[in-house]
Parts: sequence; structure tokens; C-alpha cells
Amino acid sequence: MQNLAQAWLVLQLSGSPFYLGLDAFLAGTPIFALAMVAGVAADRFDRRRVLLVSQFVQMTGAFTLAVFVGLGYKHIWPILLISFIVGVAQAFGAPAYQSLIPSLVPREHLPNAIAMNSIQFNIARVIGPVIGGLALTSLGAAWCFGLNGLSFVAVIISLLLITTDFKPGPTKETVMESMKGGIAFIRQKPEMLPLIWVAFVCTFLGIPIIVFLPVFAKEVFGGTAATYTLLLSVEAAGAICGGLLVAARSKGSGVGRDAIIGLIALGVFEFAFALSRSLPLALVFLFLAGMSLIACFSLLSSLVQMVATDEMRGRVMSIYNVAFRGGMPIGSLITGSLVPHLGAPAVVATYGIVLTGLALYLLLVQRKIAAL
Repeated sequence: MQNLAQAWLVLQLSGSPFYLGLDAFLAGTPIFALAMVAGVAADRFDRRRVLLVSQFVQMTGAFTLAVFVGLGYKHIWPILLISFIVGVAQAFGAPAYQSLIPSLVPREHLPNAIAMNSIQFNIARVIGPVIGGLALTSLGAAWCFGLNGLSFVAVIISLLLITTDFKPGPTKETVMESMKGGIAFIRQKPEMLPLIWVAFVCTFLGIPIIVFLPVFAKEVFGGTAATYTLLLSVEAAGAICGGLLVAARSKGSGVGRDAIIGLIALGVFEFAFALSRSLPLALVFLFLAGMSLIACFSLLSSLVQMVATDEMRGRVMSIYNVAFRGGMPIGSLITGSLVPHLGAPAVVATYGIVLTGLALYLLLVQRKIAAL
């Protein structure tokens, strides 16, 4: 809901796709820059408490934006600043959150659990834009931010009720030594580096199709906020179906192969969506792209979680997040610079071609991931 309102508000206040990319860049950069420190925190402190602090900060950011917009501020800098602060909170929350999942389910059910987690997240992405679109068009952006702030209350209550078995042991290591330990662990696992690189490229080239949906809605299809809401909801609905496909998958082998197939599908459907000028046809391709995107992400994350040990999980997931989340702000900033000159369709179509080519290479030539 907040993403919908914030993206539309940024585009309205600035009138430039560059600021749309800059906002996503500022929100994602802390996740990239602080990931290693956050991973050490997830392995040294109670992960549930780290996540609680992260949720409180994000809730405060949502309410602050609601107040700013409600009072009629027309400046873009408060939005950019809050995006950065929320990004810092998410940087520490992400490895703590991801490290909690394996402590709640058996290892053999981990891919299914991660997929189910993706489903509930994307259900919110479907419901959120619908409610957010109604609030944005009838009540204004302030209501979207305020309702998002209220949604954190349920998350915080849930975290307060959860108990886990993981208890971080005492350590005399410095933060730097702990970070080096995480890097050394990854170097000992030859399959980890290809997974990390694929995660970076996948988000770098795959996420802009979502970030720049406002540009497609307004400039390509000549629509309004309602058109943007429709696009975002269809993409999220596809993501739910992708999560269901992974959740229904058997516990057999071939996780890496299926992840690469998902990457191929993402590139093909991203390319097809970018070239579509018919809104109904574009919605079909966007649905399929969303399905492929979340299936690929879920399977890649499952592979990393299955390799990591519990005492190293926070650091391993933080390094993975450097790639997985780091590709988002960098891709958004570069795409925001290219779109004004080349147009959103040309840029996104090119990304689709590159993704497809990379995935075919990983499937047919460099098969470290496909063999997992």
C-alpha cells in the first residue's frame, strides 16, 4: 500500500522518473551497505528482538509520512529521507527475519515454508494496492501511509508471541572478525558464489519491471493511479501463483534447475510485457512475469538457507542480501537514468533479453546451480 502511494506521490511531486529511481535507491542502499553488520547482529543477538526494533522504526516512518502529507508538505526531500531511514531498519530486520524461518520448520520443508512466506507477503501486495488505490484516489496518500503504519501492529504482536530455540552464545570476536568468518564460510561452499551472483543480476534486471510500473501506467498506457493499481495487483497475483507452485513442489532434487527455468521465464515475459501496447495483453505477461519472479526468488533463497548452518545463518543471509537486495537500488538508479532517454519499454525489454541469455548459459554451460 505504501509503495503504491509513495511511488505515485514521488512521480507527481518531481515529474521525473529519475526521482522514482532515486527513492528506490535510497531505500535499498542501506540494505546493501549495512548487510554484513546486520548479519553479525542477527547471529549475536536475539533475532526476534532485532526484528521487533526494525518493525517499530518502519511503523514510525509510515506514520511520519502520513503526517507530512496530511499537513500539505509538497517537498520531496522528507520522502527521500524517510526512505533511507526505513531502509536502515530493513537492513537489520532482513537477516534476522530470514534466520528465524529455519528455526520454525524442519529442514526438508524449508523450500515450501519459504514459498508459503512469499505467498502471504504477496497476498498483502494484492490486497494492499486495492485498498491503497481506493484510499489514494478517494482520500489521498496520507491515508495509505497511515493505514500501512497500523498494519505493523499485527506484525509486532505476532513477534511478541513467537518463541524460538536459537540462543546466541557468547563470543569474543570483533564485528570485523565475525564478518570475515561469514565470508570464509561462503568461500568453503563452491555453490554459494554462483547463487549470490545470480541473485544480484536477477534483482538488478528483474525488479525494475515493478519499480517503473507507474511510468508504464502513465506514459505507455495513458492511465491514472487506478491503472497503476491494476498493474501492481496483477503482478502480485502472479507472484502468489508462483509461490503456490513452489509450495506445492515435491521435496525432491532439481531445485537449482527449477530456479534457472524460472529465470528464463522471467526474462521472456519481461520482454513481452515491455513490448505490449495492449493493456489486456500486457496484464497477461505481467502476471506471468510476477509468477516467474517469485518462483525464482523462493528457490534461490531456499538453496542458500539449505547450505547455511544455524550459527552462521545471519551472516550468510546478510551476504546473500547484499546481492539480492543490492541489485534493487543499483538497478533502479541506473534504470531511472536510462528511462528518460530511451523509454521504459526499451530498457525493460533489453533487461529481459539479458536475463534470458544469462539463464540459458547457466542451464546449458555453467551448471553449478542447475546441478543443485
